[in-house]
Amino acid sequence: MSTPETSRFVRLHVELVLEISDPEQLTAAALTRIASDDSMPDEERDHARSAVREDEAEALAYLVEPSELVSEVPGVELAQASWSSQQIDYDPEAVEWDLDEEDGEHEEGGADAVGSGDLGRPGVV
Repeated sequence: MSTPETSRFVRLHVELVLEISDPEQLTAAALTRIASDDSMPDEERDHARSAVREDEAEALAYLVEPSELVSEVPGVELAQASWSSQQIDYDPEAVEWDLDEEDGEHEEGGADAVGSGDLGRPGVV
């Protein structure tokens, strides 16, 4: 008898809804991060500064590092990561925001949660 091979890769899907309580502080932090990024070309830096001044979701995308979520988890190595940020209309009472309902994606036990990912760079959707 042979044992079916299982993938060693798992896609961890996380969705967060954040309230921007201090837009000026958020923008200032993103501008600081951009200024300190030595690997960013000047042309890209100018575009990034402009984008974060105009859009809080862009500012947030420059500050959030999903890789930090798993960097200290024993026994795992991050293969790829992507993230995006967008402004949304949020109503915590609306059915579509009920986090207990996953559109039938995951059955009890999480069997459907195993898979491989094809993820890229951060940005705003």
